[in-house]
Amino acid sequence: MKMNPRCTYCLLSRVHFQSKLSTDDEDLISKTIKECLKVVTKNYSPDVVSASVATKVHRKCYEVLEDNDPYAVTKKLIDQAALKVLPVAKENIYKNSPDNGELFRRAVLASVIANYFDFGIMGFDASEDKFEAAFQKYFEQGLGVDDTPKMLGLMQDVVYIADNCGEILFDTLVFDIIKKLGGKITLVVRGGPILTDVTLEEVREFDIDKKVDRVLTTGSNAVGVLIEEAPAELLQAMKDATLIISKGMANYETLSEHNFGAIAYMLLTKCECVAEDLGLEKDLSIAKLMNYP
Repeated sequence: MKMNPRCTYCLLSRVHFQSKLSTDDEDLISKTIKECLKVVTKNYSPDVVSASVATKVHRKCYEVLEDNDPYAVTKKLIDQAALKVLPVAKENIYKNSPDNGELFRRAVLASVIANYFDFGIMGFDASEDKFEAAFQKYFEQGLGVDDTPKMLGLMQDVVYIADNCGEILFDTLVFDIIKKLGGKITLVVRGGPILTDVTLEEVREFDIDKKVDRVLTTGSNAVGVLIEEAPAELLQAMKDATLIISKGMANYETLSEHNFGAIAYMLLTKCECVAEDLGLEKDLSIAKLMNYP
């Protein structure tokens, strides 16, 4: 996905948000905004990938703040909130003993709704006290785009590219169904802290590595999956996969620029630009299969 003019102020809003997480020093916050604004000015173009510019901006932000993980405390809070709502999700998924197809659809829906755990997006409130109510609301609405029936026949070798903390706990509900259907799972997480994204630290903390066949990283702390920074092992895994599942908007922004075969974008369209790029409305829960014959 290419950069949209609206990406600029949303990106700077996020810089301000995470700067305030890191420090109360208003002079440092102002300096950080100024330096990040220079990066936006230098790199902005309607021909560049939005997440590529976002990566440069966030790296500059962390550098000026001298903080390699401004969301460290926030991520712990997100995990705690997710753990509280996880039993509600399981109850909704397994209610009335559905068949495997319906189980998979419900698990995907729950995991997509958990994409709501994204603190710092301009105008988006993902506070803990509102998440359970939001979960029920979105679960009742269902998937705005539901390609899960097509996905069922592609489960042999799945590369699952994760997104946020908290959300990853709901992804394990999808892992359970994929394994039940006989599929293999390669889980992919960020190679270093960026925003609220999952890293190996969270995977090991919650023993998520035991629910999949192997865990790889994107090779860096880039926003999304920057192919130029991705390890050869990851690129080969994506090439060989019968299905790539891509969670969240940043992964869409980067992967939509490439052709790796069948790929299911599972996300909540929180951003107008992403929604428009997908040809969809804002605030939909989607499981959209692309590059599929």
